[in-house]
Amino acid sequence: MATPHERKVYDKEFKKETVRLIIQEGRRTSDVSKDLGINENVIYRWIRQYKADSENSFPGKGDQKPADEELRKLKKQLADVTEERDILKKAISIFSKIRQ
Repeated sequence: MATPHERKVYDKEFKKETVRLIIQEGRRTSDVSKDLGINENVIYRWIRQYKADSENSFPGKGDQKPADEELRKLKKQLADVTEERDILKKAISIFSKIRQ
């Protein structure tokens, strides 16, 4: 049985250096793609992200944009509150059965 293809993860500096090779040094995307063994479409996406917001491009997991970080915190808070609510519902059900 074939093992599933594992997705490669590239750090922020690697992505910026790859984009720099193309934008500043004028290398062809196809050449950089072959040299690094990365699909051209991935590199084109990195270039678009870099051109859209060079300072905040490639935020990654540990370097998120403020709005993304707030969204992550709110989702975690919602999950915690939902879990607490479910526990309290079960407790009320159990205690109401005991009193009867």
